[in-house]
This record gives sequence, C-alpha cells and structure tokens, in this order.
Amino acid sequence: MVRQSPFTHKVTCFLNTSHQSHALSSLSLSLSPLQIPTHRLPTSPPPPPHSLPLKIYISSTNMSSKPASKVVAPLKDELDIVIPTIRNLDFLEMWRPFFEQYHLIIVQDGDPSKTIHVPEGFDYDLYNRNDINRILGPKASCISFKDSACRCFGFLVSKKKYIFTIDDDCFVAKDPSGQDINALAQHIHNLLTPATPFFFNTLYDPYREGADFVRGYPFSLREGAPTAVSHGLWLNIPDYDAPTQLVKPRERNTRYVDAVLTIPKGTLFPMCGMNLAFDRELIGAAMYFGLMGDGQPIGRYDDMWAGWCTKVITDHLGLGVKTGLPYIWHSKASNPFVNLKKEYKGIYWQEDIIPFFQSAVLPKECTTVQKCYIELSKMVKEKLGPIDPYFQKLADAMVTWIEVWDELNSAAVAPVADATKKDASSSSKK
Repeated sequence: MVRQSPFTHKVTCFLNTSHQSHALSSLSLSLSPLQIPTHRLPTSPPPPPHSLPLKIYISSTNMSSKPASKVVAPLKDELDIVIPTIRNLDFLEMWRPFFEQYHLIIVQDGDPSKTIHVPEGFDYDLYNRNDINRILGPKASCISFKDSACRCFGFLVSKKKYIFTIDDDCFVAKDPSGQDINALAQHIHNLLTPATPFFFNTLYDPYREGADFVRGYPFSLREGAPTAVSHGLWLNIPDYDAPTQLVKPRERNTRYVDAVLTIPKGTLFPMCGMNLAFDRELIGAAMYFGLMGDGQPIGRYDDMWAGWCTKVITDHLGLGVKTGLPYIWHSKASNPFVNLKKEYKGIYWQEDIIPFFQSAVLPKECTTVQKCYIELSKMVKEKLGPIDPYFQKLADAMVTWIEVWDELNSAAVAPVADATKKDASSSSKK
C-alpha cells in the first residue's frame, strides 16, 4: 500500500485512478505481511521427472497443492496471463486459486497438431504455429519457433493493460511463515506503485508499508516514476547459464530476500521471463523476445535481449523497472549440455552486446516506445551487424515486430477471433 506523508503527497496523485485505488485496496487482502528481511528456506527434494502426475510431485516437496481458499483477484479484467508451452498445463491446478479469475493466453510451441490439455475452469485462448502464421502472414517470421521466445506473440495479441508471464515449470512458493505466495498480487502491487530509478533509496522500496525515503533523499524526486516492469525471482532452481550449471549442478536457491528494488537508471540487468509482469501500455512494444530457437544460431537469450532493449528504453522515457519479490518455485533444471549448445554463441557475443547497450543513447526525438525501438534496431544493425550476420537479421525482425504491433493494436483491428478459445464453463472450440 502507498503511505501518505507530507513529503509524498504527489504519489497519491500519481496513483489516483479508479482501477489503481481499487486494485491496491484489494492487494491488502492478497499479500501476506512479511516481517523478516532475509531467510533460508528448507531445501526440498529434487522434483521428479515431468512425466509423473502433479499430485505426486507436490507430495514430494514442502508445498501444498492448493491454498486454503480463493483469493481476491485485483485487475482481473485488465490483465492477461501469458504462458508458452509444449506440454499439458497440469501445473495450473496449483495456481488455480490465484489464476482462475484471469484470462490466459497460451502460446503452444512446437508441433501444432499436438493437443495441449488445459484443466477445466480456466478462461483461455490457445494459439499454435498455424494460428501465428494465419494472423501475421509473412511477418510471422519475427516470432521464434521451438523456443520460449514465442511467448511474445501473446503480448502482441493481448488487449489488456497488464501482462504477467510465467513458465510451465514454475509453481507456487511459500514465504518464510509457510504461507503460499500470491506472486501475481505482488507483481500488481509493484506495477501500481512508483519506481525510483533516478536516486537509490537505501531502504529499498519507499512506498512499501513500514518504509519511506531516507534522510538525504531529494524531495524533488520523491514522487517517483511510473513502473513499467516487475521482475520476480525464483526459489529452488536458480536461473543459471550452462557453465554455472555444470560447475554447480546441485546448487539450489533457498535464500528468501524480502525486498523490492528499483534498478537504477543506466544499469542493465539480466531479465528472466519465467516470472515477469509489465505494463503493456507503457512498454509492451519493447517486449520483443528476439529471434531464437529453430533456424537461429542462438537460444536462451530471448528474455535477456528483451530486458536489455527494455531497460535502455525505460531509462530514456523516464520509466522504472523493479526486481525482487515475488518469488515462485522453479521446479525443473534444464539440461546444461543442451543449454550450452544453445548459449555458447551468446556467451561469447554478450561481451560485445553488453557494452553496446551500455553506450546506447537514444535521440530526444524518440518520444514513444515504437520510435525508440526502431532507432535501437538501426543501432543494432550498424554496431552489432559486423559481428555476425545474425544481428542484421535480428535488426530487421525488430522492425517487423513494431510493424505488426502497430497493425494488431490499432482500434479497428481484431485479429484473434479464430483462436482456440475456452471459458470456465465450456470446453468446446469457439
């Protein structure tokens, strides 16, 4: 909740819209109070193979299969949940109390003839590669195939203000008190409260109950900036690259840090797409996960690329990016040898890519996300193109992405009518 003080009255004005005030009041019912800053949680046994039933997996961990009761659903009509997948979505059963009242956009990767099972009771649209090709035509080439980067198609066709995206091997985590963490509610809280990208507050999030701006923080900056991105973290399996996985195959994250930080302006970060929320109206056009997977020389850098582009643009436009809470439980470690084949060029290239983004300066004429992204694509082609022809192709795909974003998000266009659509009371194709 945002707390008023004589010096933070502008924050109230910043949040003074009907949906935000309602959502923040709802969040007070959804977020459990957390008193202890840092905890070590007990390490659960490693999860069984994906083929085992969900109920067996849950019984082998320290997590319960269902929270006690259905929770308040803030912004349920203004937020879509986007899930990329190649398998049945049994994991949704554990998320049912938190997700059931929201609309899901499922992006099926791989073989479009395969039937994906979604548990009854969820309202969702499911898109496979055939749908992507039908909707985008020749421009479907900008959407990756056989890679989780395909999730950005869900961002493209959504008509909601906010997006939460999660991977299908992520489960409900518990806080140190043993309560189920409502990750979605925490993300919404992060997005509806301002960020502080221009000056670091040593008590972290000053808008959180029980905190404020510390002595020496400029009063002129205390109204903060709109939050565009909320980046959540993971317990159990950390998001490591292949070399680190190989060196530390048994390492698990049991450290729960009760904090939300704004990433300072001018600082890049490695964005992970498995537990991520953003304001689609503020930054959605920059959330392009690049060209990865089938037919491409690189993989597992889709969310990294989107994060670097997004951070440069949010810095330029005066928007904020937060990281920290909420945590999810990441259940499955991917094969490090397979990952190394996907990552090895990225590991080499990133030593040039990071300095490129660190030095990127957008012209003042770039006043929208789309203009910023087109300008960034030109810089990618000029500066990174000489490294490998892949970057020439990626720069062209960035332009195509903005073209289809603008086409599908004009008021006159409704491109999603023929998706496989199901609601809470029906399992028939519409």
